[in-house]
Amino acid sequence: MIVNQETITALSKSFRTLFLEAHTSTVSKYQKFSMVVSSSTRHNVYAWLGNFPMLQEWVGDRVISALKAHNFTITNKSFQAAVEVDRDDLEDDNVGVYGPLFEMLGRGAKLHPEKLAAALLKGGFDQPCYDGKSFFATDHPIGDNAYSNTGGGSGEAWFLLCADLPIKPLIFQIRRQPELVSQDKPNDEHAFLRKKYRHGVDYRGNAGYGLWQLAYGSRQTLDAAAYATARASIMSVHNDAGDPLNLIPDLLVVPPNLEAAGRKLLLAEYDSAGATNVWNGTADLLVWPCLS
Repeated sequence: MIVNQETITALSKSFRTLFLEAHTSTVSKYQKFSMVVSSSTRHNVYAWLGNFPMLQEWVGDRVISALKAHNFTITNKSFQAAVEVDRDDLEDDNVGVYGPLFEMLGRGAKLHPEKLAAALLKGGFDQPCYDGKSFFATDHPIGDNAYSNTGGGSGEAWFLLCADLPIKPLIFQIRRQPELVSQDKPNDEHAFLRKKYRHGVDYRGNAGYGLWQLAYGSRQTLDAAAYATARASIMSVHNDAGDPLNLIPDLLVVPPNLEAAGRKLLLAEYDSAGATNVWNGTADLLVWPCLS
């Protein structure tokens, strides 16, 4: 291949096409339980978290549900990855080896939010959410009551979530979508000194905690008793006025090591004693390698 600006520009375009095709076709699972929010500033303030307005009979003046001063803030961060293409490979028509690399960049950019979401779930036993308590805690305050959304324990963590609502347990905030940029001029300093052309992907965004009411985290053994406790805990939560939130968990998220236990709970028709499995079909199962 004759290496000049025209051929390098055409090659960068083909790399960008591979990146975009892989990014578009890759299926990411974090959106099942993460609310995607567009951001137009350095950070977003989620003052509405914890507010559950409920309909009631209109007697006298309209009752306004005031936003509490939680002011939970998620600050955007920058994320990147980069690769180099050697000029010798261009001259020798050996560019085919780079195609899968750019496809993996596209796939990686699509899946990176999963890494952030998984870190939040795994860290939820220690990291605070909007009310100042750990996301998974035994004493979340609502009105005069305190609610628990954790089973404690010391084993491998699993999570029961309410995923079929407009608001999700987690928030993924996107400031700028991933894009592939190239440093591909023949007279660039890096090309001149090292005969390499650089290509990189970057985006801005971040993830944070949404509503703890929609999530239950446990390190107890994943069995029927622990699962029943998790469901009951989520469904027992009320708002400040004492009205039930009518939450029904619908997604069990487990690491690969707990796949068998999750399938036994949600997919088997009978339990180990041969009796009807009352938890069959009560939630979807998501086996998530990001939790490994």
